[in-house]
Amino acid sequence: MILHQIQTSAARDTALSCALRYAGKTDVFLLAGDAVSALLKRQWAMALSPFKVVLVADDVKARGLEDFLSNYEQLDYPALVALTLAHTKVISW
Repeated sequence: MILHQIQTSAARDTALSCALRYAGKTDVFLLAGDAVSALLKRQWAMALSPFKVVLVADDVKARGLEDFLSNYEQLDYPALVALTLAHTKVISW
């Protein structure tokens, strides 16, 4: 099980599309920074729907997207560290 960490906007970078191409069924996507806004676009929300998706809560809040992304799990920094330690491999795209 791989944790794919995406930090860049899907509108400006290919990180998310590349990660999706290589993701396995049990992989997890961690969206941070500008990447959290990708879920506002239907195409990205649908592409990520087969996977567990978690967001960095501070990044969601900083962009004023709490109401729009409330159905996704949002982690604080201690939980983020625990998530990374729970995975044998972490790929930052």
